[in-house]
Amino acid sequence: MKKNRNVGVIGVGQSVYSSHREEVNQPEMIHEAVVEALEHAGITMDDVDCVVHGNMELFEMIHQPDLWHTLGSGSFGKETLRVTTGGTTGATLVCAADSLVASGLHDIVLAIGFEKLQEGHTTGGITNMADPLWARQLQTGALTGMTAADVIEEFGEERAKKASMKYRIQMDKHAMKNKKAHRRFDLQFDQGDELAESSPALVGELRMIHMCSQSDGACVMIFASEEKAKNLCKQPAWIKDHITVHREEMFCIFGNEPYKTSHRHAAEKLFARNGIKDPRKEIDMFEMYDPSSWWGLDWLREFLLFEGDEHLKMIENDEIAIDGSFPINPSGGVIASNPIGATAMIRVAEAALQIMGCAGDHQVPKTVNQAMASGFGGTMWSVLFLLTRETPW
Repeated sequence: MKKNRNVGVIGVGQSVYSSHREEVNQPEMIHEAVVEALEHAGITMDDVDCVVHGNMELFEMIHQPDLWHTLGSGSFGKETLRVTTGGTTGATLVCAADSLVASGLHDIVLAIGFEKLQEGHTTGGITNMADPLWARQLQTGALTGMTAADVIEEFGEERAKKASMKYRIQMDKHAMKNKKAHRRFDLQFDQGDELAESSPALVGELRMIHMCSQSDGACVMIFASEEKAKNLCKQPAWIKDHITVHREEMFCIFGNEPYKTSHRHAAEKLFARNGIKDPRKEIDMFEMYDPSSWWGLDWLREFLLFEGDEHLKMIENDEIAIDGSFPINPSGGVIASNPIGATAMIRVAEAALQIMGCAGDHQVPKTVNQAMASGFGGTMWSVLFLLTRETPW
């Protein structure tokens, strides 16, 4: 799996994430992240060879938004690619940018992920994007109570609910350290029972407090070849490897038949080809795409290849805290900020910032030598990244 050449992240920029960014239009919002990323990398748009741009354009109902956004990105006249793969769009943007540099086609690539959800209708977009006869039952987006029901059945109602709520409150404590996060409630652990009772029910045991939000915001990452990265950046975050795994659209995961999740399959393949035997010890932190606290706790088991209740113990024993043995989402995660076209990119960007030591108030206190980041969307579509402090090859 060795690349043609190493690729390093040398710049990251993010806008402020909010439910409504009414004070800016789309190009202006993107401009915030572009400027910050260029300043972080110490370059200008003149140094950029190619721009990769993506969002869920059916949510805002603006066709080919990358053309309009040249006003905010400064990319007029640059080679540009537009990518959309549902909730995984941000992760696919990173894969594309990494491949463009690794191939030797370009030396410096700037990737833009964004969403301005206040200007569209997310649910309308999801429910109208698929064939009404063959795929309608799948187009519910992230709103599902199935995982909560499964976890409760396996581990008992009291333990499952407490673990989910503790995960949620831990993510909020991380978000409180991240000044750009959208939802920052200053929740306390002793509020768990009250929150479980007072938060509006959505589906089954899934409540509003468990669920991610809709956010406006943009994320920008700058990728460079090894030679350029070492000249421009004191400590690049190297993209060692990434893998994309997804199921066929009509693959049925319902019923009692055992199945392997795309998360676990991606993790098994990624770890095997990178010689990782014990991810819990060999990886220093994980930015996970967690649309709800129920999915977050369940997917922790899948990505770390656990059996039994090890994932619940990690939450119960505070191991996932920013100062714990295996920090999860020091940024606050998807539950805190969810501009869908950028959401999966933010996971990789935040992991890169941790390696670079540039995460600010939500920097993990230990040295991050190896980090993992994930994206998720569509029909069981998982993207998993491995980033390193040292040059991979």
